[in-house]
Amino acid sequence: MISRDLRYPPDWPRRAAQEKGIDVALAVDFVVMVANRACDVGILFSSDTDLVPALEAVLALRPQDPPACEVAAWTASGMRQRSLAVRGASIRCHLLSEADYRSVADPTDYTRSE
Repeated sequence: MISRDLRYPPDWPRRAAQEKGIDVALAVDFVVMVANRACDVGILFSSDTDLVPALEAVLALRPQDPPACEVAAWTASGMRQRSLAVRGASIRCHLLSEADYRSVADPTDYTRSE
């Protein structure tokens, strides 16, 4: 688990505090783990297009090793399908529903020390 300090806006609590830097930490971890072959396939589960450079980096680092990466995103009826993509690359996409989530949900609170 990766956590970051919360940033409190001047008008807190009217505006919620935000955790900053998580997307960058996720991107770095994804690229390093795939590049170091710490996993067979890295699956980036997000629709945040800020993470596309991480996909591009993995594809550049392991061009002869398909599939080094895949993507996943949520789907629901009536919802516009949004998944990450890299122009000119064929990246497998897994679309998961709320039922998929419920079937694998982990109720563990990882913020609590054991």
